[in-house]
Amino acid sequence: MVDDRLSRVFGALADPIRRDIVARLAVGDATVGQLAEPYDVSVQAVSKHLKVLEDAGLVTRSRDAQRRPCHLEAEVFDLMTRWIERYRRAAEDRFRRLDAVLAEMSDDAVPHTQPRTRPHGQPHKRRGEAS
Repeated sequence: MVDDRLSRVFGALADPIRRDIVARLAVGDATVGQLAEPYDVSVQAVSKHLKVLEDAGLVTRSRDAQRRPCHLEAEVFDLMTRWIERYRRAAEDRFRRLDAVLAEMSDDAVPHTQPRTRPHGQPHKRRGEAS
């Protein structure tokens, strides 16, 4: 189910270290050791983060001789983008309708340019005007 996959992807990206790993893998493939370098955590901790990213389908690992580089699976972002785009369009439609309502309300609130009159048909006097 798409929603379950989206839940796993968004859940995986909820952690700042995992988001940073994704950002670094967007530049190019890297090993677990390379990914662990800038963090004050163990290689095992980074491996656990990578496992979460793998389970969400964001990262795959391959074998290259003795190396096991991690690779970002960019097509998962297409799934996220489509989901986000659907709600962005819906929000924009709501804002357009709200803008139209507010514009209509402001047109109705424009004061009339004719002077107000008293019940006897005579205009109101302004303060300081002579009678």
